Amino acid sequence: MGDLAKIFKAYDIRGIVPDELDAETAERVGAAFVRVTGAHKVVTAHDMRTSSEPLAAAFARGATSQGADVVEAGLGSTDMLYYASGALDVPGAMFTASHNPAKYNGIKLCRSGARPVGRDTGLTEIREMVGNGVPAYDGEPGTVTQKDMLPGYAEYLKKLVDLSGIRPLKVVADAGNGMGGHTVPTVFEGLPIDLVPLYFELDGTFPNHEANPIEPANLRDLQAKVRETGADIGLAFDGDADRCFVVDERGEIVSPSAITALVAVRELAKHPGAAIVHNLITSKAVPEIISAHGGKPVRTRVGHSFIKQTMAETGAVFGGEHSAHFYFKDFWFADSGMLAALHVLAALGQQDGPLSAMLAEYSPYAASGEINSEVADQDAVTARVREEFEGRDGVTIDELDGLTVGTGTWWFNLRPSNTEPLLRLNAEADDEKTMAEVRDEVLAIVREN
Repeated sequence: MGDLAKIFKAYDIRGIVPDELDAETAERVGAAFVRVTGAHKVVTAHDMRTSSEPLAAAFARGATSQGADVVEAGLGSTDMLYYASGALDVPGAMFTASHNPAKYNGIKLCRSGARPVGRDTGLTEIREMVGNGVPAYDGEPGTVTQKDMLPGYAEYLKKLVDLSGIRPLKVVADAGNGMGGHTVPTVFEGLPIDLVPLYFELDGTFPNHEANPIEPANLRDLQAKVRETGADIGLAFDGDADRCFVVDERGEIVSPSAITALVAVRELAKHPGAAIVHNLITSKAVPEIISAHGGKPVRTRVGHSFIKQTMAETGAVFGGEHSAHFYFKDFWFADSGMLAALHVLAALGQQDGPLSAMLAEYSPYAASGEINSEVADQDAVTARVREEFEGRDGVTIDELDGLTVGTGTWWFNLRPSNTEPLLRLNAEADDEKTMAEVRDEVLAIVREN
């Protein structure tokens, strides 16, 4: 059995297969998951990694040994699994390591209605039970059935976003050999879209580039293909296709903050005055635009458990993160990159201008993007940065999530990675020159020996 301390993370289970995560562990997780949730039925789905189907089958053995029936949805994206959990109203398990390299795999768990399972909402109990041994069950074992959830998922998304009247669009989609190659053709079927597929072959070895679109290097092929084909837009999905990055018709990368603002405006048109959640690293344009359109911006920490909890507490209709996770109340508060992509396509197709012009009003500020620095002592370096800026005229400091420092014309956030010895910097200012000065001053302090 694997190293439980290593593979049980804050929001999921993840590790190298089979050294850290093996079939025995997956089977025990399945049994423990049924005990902790009290489920009579669970649904599973898995990505294209060679280890995913065997791990899902082992999990099913564990779940059925505790009397629960298992619905196997087979190949799917993480948001398709959330759809399955919501539509069937049963807990779910997704087998994926998202954008991690090929040697990794993992399990994302949710309760019925796609409600998250994390360290404080059941994952700790599951880990303890897996480690101590799951109690035996003396009733009848459950059954395993297969059900294709992809058609229902595609139909549900297209009910949420009406694309029937849009003008024809040429769309390049880069699936990075991940699950977008499986889901995009079915979702786009019947729409006035000329689809140019890039790396749609399912291949868990990721032969072309990592399926991690937050790294600009992994968007280069998409940018080139958009320019080469004269496409209206480019979409890049990560390995499990729950995140989506956008490239405009010039091949320029669109900030996820601009997408958050665009979708927020569309949701506010349907739900006037509603709350919209954004994490503290999104552009300050996001809360400004939400307010200008009559909505209530709600600022939260980075991370899906904080976003989902805050959305539930405030009744928010939408939430967006700088990392291209987009959450929808009418998608069981879960995140779906595909649903965000459909919103962008609908907005683009309902007017005649290019994407860059349409999005210009949503990106009024200069942003650094996320810059990582490896540091030995995250706390000491953060304290040094705080000391340097504290007491300067007009500077405010808050520590909701890492260190956020700002004035009326610029701000930056410096926060530690939960899993690596890194500090992540995001900076933004009213103009490029100020942003570069702030960014470079902080980096000089962070990176001094």
